Amino acid sequence: MAVTNEAVQAALKDLIDPNTHKDYLSTRSARNIKVDGADVSLDIELGYPAKTQLDEVRRAVITRLRTIPEIGDVSVNVSVKIVAHTVQRGLKPLPGVKNIIAVASGKGGVGKSTTAVNLALALSQEGATVGLLDADIYGPSQPQMLGLVGQKPESKDGVSMDPLLAYGLQAMSIGFMIDIDSPMVWRGPMVTQALEQLLKQTNWQDVDYLVVDMPPGTGDTQLTLAQKVPVTGAVIVTTPQDIALIDARKGLKMFEKVGIPILGLVENMSIHICSKCGHEEHIFGQGGGEQMCKDYDTEFLGALPLELSIRELTDSGKPTVVGAPDSRAADIYRTIARRLAVKIAERARDMSAKFPSIVVQNT
Repeated sequence: MAVTNEAVQAALKDLIDPNTHKDYLSTRSARNIKVDGADVSLDIELGYPAKTQLDEVRRAVITRLRTIPEIGDVSVNVSVKIVAHTVQRGLKPLPGVKNIIAVASGKGGVGKSTTAVNLALALSQEGATVGLLDADIYGPSQPQMLGLVGQKPESKDGVSMDPLLAYGLQAMSIGFMIDIDSPMVWRGPMVTQALEQLLKQTNWQDVDYLVVDMPPGTGDTQLTLAQKVPVTGAVIVTTPQDIALIDARKGLKMFEKVGIPILGLVENMSIHICSKCGHEEHIFGQGGGEQMCKDYDTEFLGALPLELSIRELTDSGKPTVVGAPDSRAADIYRTIARRLAVKIAERARDMSAKFPSIVVQNT
């Protein structure tokens, strides 16, 4: 008996993507299904980077299809296609950048910059082309975290700049242009102008995700980002204790007010792991981030430990994802990054490039 297309679709409907938590048919990932007698071939096109899981997905699909009675050869090709998604009304994606992710916090000291650089590196490891913009004009930290202290970007035309490269990331920061000990004694308008220049005068090269490491708080930089920068979504970083969550809630509400969707929340320093004995303890409290997500109907992307090695590796210019890629923390960063990319893939696609500009003239 020949295998039917309906039998193939029924089998795929029972198979759940571990990252989207949905089947491959409902997400329209299964494409080009071809049945030739008993033989079956199809493509699985993922809308998010998952380089480390492509073989696993392929094996899972083949295993599921082989349960169909009388099936013959099974051929499955798994690929990734990342596209631009919608941004705030009235804005269009930047040239050379498909999606911008703002990583923000309501207050300083919660590990936002460490989270931002590791998520950027994790997305890159999963096969995406990633940029990292250090938008903290007063306290740029990404040059240190990426091992780029002392390096300066080049400008071929005297107007635009080429980003520096580190571990496959395209990076830009005001820290590349000033002395490490020089304070930025600037008023708000100068800060917002510097942010716009760093963002729009950098020659980003076919970036799938531009991760923006935001300064803490809800001030001028955040308003500039909301009004003039096409942001796909924001991630809020917090720690579990009440005093941090108070400010994290303010940050979340700010993005909601300016029309930037919240992609989810990351709880940093969730649990302390002793470097000597491995004892685990919730020294900053427990469950605060998850409760906040329930209160505001947003997704809890994951929790990261308070671990000595995370700080040591970041200070040395080799963040955890590249400095200790097989560690528990690196695996958590990659899991959060994949889920973050899935949340973006689920948003409506940007269609601005599909429509011609309409000009009305008197003749």
